[in-house]
Amino acid sequence: MINIGIAGIGFLGMIHYLACQRLNRVRVRAICEQDPVRLSGDWRSIRGSFGPQGRMMDLAGVSRYARLEEMLRDPRLDVIDICLPPAAHAEAAVAALRAGKHVFCEKPIALQPADAERALAAARRAGRLLLIGHVLPFFPEYRYVYHAVATGKYGRLLGASFKRLMAEPHWVPDFFDPRSTGGPMIDLNIHDAHFVRLLCGRPRAVQTVGRLRGTVPEWFQTQFFFDDPDLAVTLTGGVIRQQGRPFTHGYEVHLERATIVFDFATWGKQPVVATPVTVLTDNGRVLRPKLTGSDPVEAFVAELNEMVRSVRSQEPSKALDPELARDALLMCQRQAQSLARRRAVRL
Repeated sequence: MINIGIAGIGFLGMIHYLACQRLNRVRVRAICEQDPVRLSGDWRSIRGSFGPQGRMMDLAGVSRYARLEEMLRDPRLDVIDICLPPAAHAEAAVAALRAGKHVFCEKPIALQPADAERALAAARRAGRLLLIGHVLPFFPEYRYVYHAVATGKYGRLLGASFKRLMAEPHWVPDFFDPRSTGGPMIDLNIHDAHFVRLLCGRPRAVQTVGRLRGTVPEWFQTQFFFDDPDLAVTLTGGVIRQQGRPFTHGYEVHLERATIVFDFATWGKQPVVATPVTVLTDNGRVLRPKLTGSDPVEAFVAELNEMVRSVRSQEPSKALDPELARDALLMCQRQAQSLARRRAVRL
């Protein structure tokens, strides 16, 4: 049995709690939350841009702590699952590692690369696993294209374009605070930075154009530059100010013998798959592979299952690798610098 303590009961803390209920030989033994209402099990105030909304939860048998240091002293806990605001991630991870716990931390690993390095160093000193929850590779649409590239099924990767945008989340009052949440570059589009890093390797430079809100990117387009000058990869991301399209994401990935396309958006409250994962082959065929896992919570179940596998085997996870998470954070920081300076920036 893997015993988990969840630190932070916001939207993702709730999603992780629900996902853990679907795993074998895994139990949430404790939660930590400063809000006494949520600590009591009343999660009705929780909302997010997808998936279930908050409800009353039966927390019978779950220990409840108002302070993280109290939960870290619980000897039953094997893993601390950090779902706190991004500004608290690195500090909480270091504290949990020093307490002898394995750490599974929601993205981003930190708000600053120096703090990410501090968490990595703490994991090495403690001899414990630090795993970072970048969930995108576990969504079936992204799992499919990653597998196609990794196996060389359709030949060499030639390039790709990614997009991920959301309506401004007014329910997160500090969303554009660079010291707290970091805005859409860190909170949203780090998903794509991580996926680009996983799929294409580490870029040598970025060039970003767009608009800022204060010092924080609001909407942007990025060109990633790699050692291979022919590898062309772009990203469009950020927020729009109107609420009619709460979320959209997708990609077009070019391979030697195929192009793979996916496009999804929520219009009002209606989710619309404009283009399900579609493979355009070099002999003119249009293929629609059958994918499983339409429930978005299932991606988090798969992600947490990978975390459990890593903890049980004491082996690292490629998808949850903290060094890749650090690189994704650095890629976001360099994109923000490029946008502000209006020129390309090296990593």
